[in-house]
Amino acid sequence: MPRNDPPAPDPRGVGRKLPLIMALACGVSVANIYFPQALTPLIAHGLGIAPATAAVVATVTQLGYAAGIFLLVPLGDRLPRRPLITGLLAVTGLALLAAGLAPATGPLLAAGTVVGVATVVPQLLLPMAAGLVEPDRRGSVIGTLQAGLIGGILLARTFGGVLGEHLGWRAPYVVAAALTGLLAVVLGFALPATAPAVRDRYPTLLADTLRMLRGERELRRSVYFQVTVFGGFSAAWTALALLVTGPTYGMGTQAVGLLALIGAGSMFCAPAAGRWVDRLGADRVNLWCVLAAIAAAAVLTAGSLGGAVGLVALAAGLLLLDVAVQCGQVANQARIFALRPDARSRLNTGYMTCSFLGGSAGSWLGTRAYVQLGWGAVCALIAVAALLALATSRRPSVPSAPVSWFLRRPRAKYSRTRPRTLPVVAATSPPDAGGCGAAAAASRLPW
Repeated sequence: MPRNDPPAPDPRGVGRKLPLIMALACGVSVANIYFPQALTPLIAHGLGIAPATAAVVATVTQLGYAAGIFLLVPLGDRLPRRPLITGLLAVTGLALLAAGLAPATGPLLAAGTVVGVATVVPQLLLPMAAGLVEPDRRGSVIGTLQAGLIGGILLARTFGGVLGEHLGWRAPYVVAAALTGLLAVVLGFALPATAPAVRDRYPTLLADTLRMLRGERELRRSVYFQVTVFGGFSAAWTALALLVTGPTYGMGTQAVGLLALIGAGSMFCAPAAGRWVDRLGADRVNLWCVLAAIAAAAVLTAGSLGGAVGLVALAAGLLLLDVAVQCGQVANQARIFALRPDARSRLNTGYMTCSFLGGSAGSWLGTRAYVQLGWGAVCALIAVAALLALATSRRPSVPSAPVSWFLRRPRAKYSRTRPRTLPVVAATSPPDAGGCGAAAAASRLPW
């Protein structure tokens, strides 16, 4: 397929404030997916329906989000991103307002579905930011946006629960609608104008997403990492509610919410992970994340002890697992955004769609593992998933152990040390798209 690479970004065109504004937009947007989860009991009471029926509101919102990623995010390569992003935010704001004013379950479900489909702005902002900055800042900027995304996810349930408890379940929807509308205005002025990267028809864009999953090896490697590690992460959080509310601890769901706030630490690690990617390469950061996930599985095992010791182990293990997943996300997206400048939105579509599928599978497996074998089986599942990230992601051209290609040297534009070896790598084989020297050459050099 043709590769119409856009011109290189002007380093003077993007300052330090724009990534912060985009990070705030990511947080506010993604919160619209998660705050309805805290409103289930209030919606059930307010509309006079069963709690299980009220829970469907959160479910259809998340399903709509997954559908929106696949159907709408590829348009980021076909259409100017600024009007596309502001238009989607306007639709989201109107749908949130309709949900807040919904008189019955049916209109609420319909509005919630539209909210989910249209709330894909973070997945458009991430590839846009990657194209606006020079390559040696790409990881850092992605980390900044990822920190905003994490903050929105973590604070969404608190926002919905507290505001809903005091003002009723409709209040969070109305407030979120106002914030989303304001955000559309701000981004309309703040975002720079961008030209479409391709002129392909819409069906071609969707087909290209599937073709790139098959043809881009570095994209598949990033998918393998995130599917396995994020699957273990989802397994842990799904089973955690059963553990904490079960006989081992006998606590309420508020305890799960407090443990979720522990993950706020990963907000501060994401920008640092981006700088590490810029300096050391995505593979090195991925290795650290896989090792952190394995260590988290070991620490979480002590959660089955119960009492204060068990709670401390759960808090520490979940924080470590959160850091592993979020930093790995930064590394993986930095890798895929370097592949095809003209197809960043489609690359992100394939990556995020597979990530959500992996998270769904992890949630299902985590629940089954806990019900059948207990918390220890969930921890074992997390460790196995992390090990699979090593086994399935090995470069086919490197016959040695999977860890070998993690430790190879970054290519020249990212490396600031050991310049003597870089000409050898460059002369032996072209650099790969992930920001690192060729693995075959690296395997022959004496580091």
